[in-house]
Amino acid sequence: MAKAVYLSAREAAEELGVSPATLYSYVSRGLIRSEAVGDEKRRRRYRAEDIERLKARRELRRDPAGAAQQALSWGMPLLESELTLIADGRLYYRGCDALKLAREMSFEQTARLLWTGEAQETSFSPPSPALQLNAGAITLGGIEAFQAALLHAEAGDPAAYDLRPKSVVQKGKGILRLFTAVLAGPNGASRPAASALQSAWAPYRPEAAGLINAALVLCADHELNTSAFTVRCAASAGASPYAAVLAGLAALKGVRHGGAARRVQALFQEVERSGQVQGVLSARLQRGEGIPGFGHPLYPQGDPRARLLLEMLAESRPAQALELAQAITAEAQELLGEQPNIDFALVCLQQALGLPEDAALLLFALGRMAGWIAHAIEQYRAGTLIRPRARYTGPPPEPASPHGDDR
Repeated sequence: MAKAVYLSAREAAEELGVSPATLYSYVSRGLIRSEAVGDEKRRRRYRAEDIERLKARRELRRDPAGAAQQALSWGMPLLESELTLIADGRLYYRGCDALKLAREMSFEQTARLLWTGEAQETSFSPPSPALQLNAGAITLGGIEAFQAALLHAEAGDPAAYDLRPKSVVQKGKGILRLFTAVLAGPNGASRPAASALQSAWAPYRPEAAGLINAALVLCADHELNTSAFTVRCAASAGASPYAAVLAGLAALKGVRHGGAARRVQALFQEVERSGQVQGVLSARLQRGEGIPGFGHPLYPQGDPRARLLLEMLAESRPAQALELAQAITAEAQELLGEQPNIDFALVCLQQALGLPEDAALLLFALGRMAGWIAHAIEQYRAGTLIRPRARYTGPPPEPASPHGDDR
């Protein structure tokens, strides 16, 4: 079941273990937001996320080590960042509504916004020699090809470890062009990513460019997710931007992160083969496999990124192109009570436009690189090493020798 967004006064007080008077005190101090229930001004409901945040603060004071451990898993904030805000079921990049940006701004402008705070146009001059793609030397596909290309680019860039923000922004532009070239061919490096991918992947579907651009923008950043945190750890150690992006790619490929798109893709294929949506989904639940592509802990009312991308698909594609996706969505909502997430929407885009295998994951990776580079810039500026401590749970240490030596 979806997590509640609001709690009643009784539920909120019980959750906090306080009296109603104390609850009202928290509201008056701005610690908990409340609003009237319908037209009943005397009845109010209280934001569940504020209550959870207040509980986390109290737990931090009571048990700092335990609270820190909980913070590493969908918990309280660990780092300060000016990049992305997830609040009230919405997503913002530097204060700008990401859904609005997806309809109105290019991916390159969005990247620039994340990197510098200004949404300037990005030029597409030929890549520097260090970032030129040797297509003939790369025989791997997709992400693996880009990982190889990144290693080559770092080795050929004598200023790879110039970590000043202006220099990292220039490297970021080159990295995005390089990955676009890996996906769309060498000529793709001199064109906007969405246009280059549309020409390479869906040449007879001009509407695909806008949809691909929206997908890239919606994937550009998502606060301190696993891959972004990995990038920040690498950057905090003084790794080059190339190495930081490589670290992010390694995390993104995991099946609990961007690799979840491959699980959604497998679900589509299974339903297509059997022709039985309910049967496939029910069998998955019986086997304990779950149904990928639905629900998100940060969006109890549904992932807004998925909602927008699916709306844009419905606006531009014939209804029959989305029949399978709509059938899976309806059945999953009936069984789980959850809405589609961005992984599901990206696979729907891949299916509806007839994009290549793994396009959903590749779009996720290209889009998210904009955020990774922004996180790296922030971390380089911070100049601090990320080094949390572990709570040891292994066997007790052996007793020390009374002589300090076991020889």
